[in-house]
Amino acid sequence: MQIYVCVKHVPDTAAKITVVDGSGFAETCKFIVNPYDEYAVEEAVQLINHTGDGEVIIVTVGKESAVTTMRAALALGADRGILIKTDLQFVDSALTGRALQKAIEQDGSADLIFCGKQSIDSEGMQTPYWLAKAFDMPVVSDIVALSVGDGKAVAEHEIGGGSREVLEIQMPCVIAATRGLNEPRYPKLPDIMKAKKKPLEQLPLADLNVEQATAISQLKFEPPKDREKGEMVEDVAGLVAALKDKGLI
Repeated sequence: MQIYVCVKHVPDTAAKITVVDGSGFAETCKFIVNPYDEYAVEEAVQLINHTGDGEVIIVTVGKESAVTTMRAALALGADRGILIKTDLQFVDSALTGRALQKAIEQDGSADLIFCGKQSIDSEGMQTPYWLAKAFDMPVVSDIVALSVGDGKAVAEHEIGGGSREVLEIQMPCVIAATRGLNEPRYPKLPDIMKAKKKPLEQLPLADLNVEQATAISQLKFEPPKDREKGEMVEDVAGLVAALKDKGLI
């Protein structure tokens, strides 16, 4: 079984983001594997370990600095990686989906393609669907349980309000993972050291002959406004008075 996992290189949730000239942000902060993608990697590795045959390939669209994030994903148990290299800081979901499809198709034949349901930076939640469209594959998102056999995947996903739905999907297909699917492993030192030697191919985005017209353009970036200083009140009556002064009630 050949499983591809699409992983994004994102700023740490605890990182302080510095906007530069309103057109982007300084990449001096710490970057990590997109947390939702960790569930995807873990599920792929578990499937290969269970069947005892196949490989897990990490695929990323990003700058050369994304190599560090890909090595972190390889330390989680994946076998090798493919970096689709670009100098763009932001690549919209449509272009990302087309680029991932071209790289995967060029590399081999996917039995399953995993990704996270969304990234924690742009939170567009569109890449799984653009990727599935490019391949003409079925896609299911928000997966919290999965079983695979006889050329089919049976997936359980959240549909809101605490409800879940069970779907049977013909493989190959795109599976977008979310919290609850599994518990991602914490890599040990030997895993981290082994990951440094695993194959990692770099493909320039331009070499994939992907139409690079984008569907979304970023016009301006602004840092969030600083929070107003808190105000202490003695009791409920003081709280009500303070809210009235601010015109909130």
